[in-house]
Amino acid sequence: MADFDLIVFGGGTGNTVASAAAAEGLETALVERGPIGGLCLNRGCNPSKMLIQHATVANRIREAEGFGIDATIDEIRFGEFVRDVNDELADIASAKKENKREEVNLTLFQEEARFVDDHTIETESGETHTGEEVVIAAGSTPVIPGAIDGLDDVEFLTSTDAIRLEEPPERLVVLGGGYIAAELGYYFDAFGTDVALIEMENSLVPREDDDVAAAFTDIAEERHDVYTGYRAAEVTESGGEITVTAESEDGESVEVTGDELLVALGRRPNTDGIDLDATGVATTDAGFIETDARLRTNVEGIRAMGDIADNGMFKHSGDYEGEIMIDNVVHGAEREADFTALPHAVFAEPQIGAVGETEAALDEAGREYVVGRAAFTDTAMSRALKLDRGFAKVLADPDSHEILGCHVIGHEASMLIHEVTPAVRYGLSADDLANTLIHAHPALSKVVMKACADVSGN
Repeated sequence: MADFDLIVFGGGTGNTVASAAAAEGLETALVERGPIGGLCLNRGCNPSKMLIQHATVANRIREAEGFGIDATIDEIRFGEFVRDVNDELADIASAKKENKREEVNLTLFQEEARFVDDHTIETESGETHTGEEVVIAAGSTPVIPGAIDGLDDVEFLTSTDAIRLEEPPERLVVLGGGYIAAELGYYFDAFGTDVALIEMENSLVPREDDDVAAAFTDIAEERHDVYTGYRAAEVTESGGEITVTAESEDGESVEVTGDELLVALGRRPNTDGIDLDATGVATTDAGFIETDARLRTNVEGIRAMGDIADNGMFKHSGDYEGEIMIDNVVHGAEREADFTALPHAVFAEPQIGAVGETEAALDEAGREYVVGRAAFTDTAMSRALKLDRGFAKVLADPDSHEILGCHVIGHEASMLIHEVTPAVRYGLSADDLANTLIHAHPALSKVVMKACADVSGN
């Protein structure tokens, strides 16, 4: 007989599934080696965006002269606000832990654990526990490539370390050019760090639509040393200085030096960290757990969600999966997940917001489309905000004008993209957004309206 009706392996978004199950009377185990709340609350979205806001405030003060306002920054209490941010979130995680310990029918194992077989786990203290049902929500971990010579011999930062630095480095070398590199590069630059980014693709944020990636790269080059098309080959350290040797495909090499090295080459599913090989759960070539639309694995009674499942490595997709999981595991529903119109955002400067397909994806699929564009400078609000760049781009079916994708780079793009997300989700057309929906004037959202209108030439 199983010890528990349900074992939830992972206390990030999985903690909400555990609580919902316990509240319905299921004997539930929650296994989490770190603080409750997981990556997003403790090491990811929450602290990074809170810190980035400090950078944005500093930069807005520096831009005040453009509005006829004389303002100076007398002091930046960098270490103080870094501690404040991390302490605030640590208090929230601690409160979550105490709440879990008080919940009826819920047992919290806050320690390392691993699978012994399909439905059995062994904790660090040597106890074994079985669950009739298991939800694997064990998250992800930073990618640390083994192919870079010397990387194991130097001290480097991951994003977890970077957001806890209490002094900005003088010179920071970043391996990678994705959203983590873009965001943290912007953050440290705002506080005086000379930042260099090394990205093997031909642009920064290479998973974005090509036009957005190119525009962001141009802007990033104004504040950073950017090496696109270069792959890090070797890392050495001498006298406290770290040197990265990077090579291009045609054999050209560059040496980039700094006081600190940040490895921001993406994240990988934490399947090896929990001994998933002891189970029969199937994974992809990249190590993600394979799930069906109901988030079930190939093993009866085992489901997976969050970063460890191959459905989108975002907190908002994880929250959505949590809702599906609660309905299916706790309430016996047969709800299917639908990741159509899953938006995402990059919180650098400028922000990026995107939903749906990119041009490259549509080209690869052989699908025809038309493009609508509008510049932020085409809107009245851009004059109020003194914006001199940024654009919205809409991809639509050439006949019906159904929106296939939308990509925004510019001020508050993370919010503007939600103007289009419902349209992509429910198959609305660019004409619907441009001509039927009334936009408040002179709200910045009119840049999206104008891009939609451009699809049909209105």
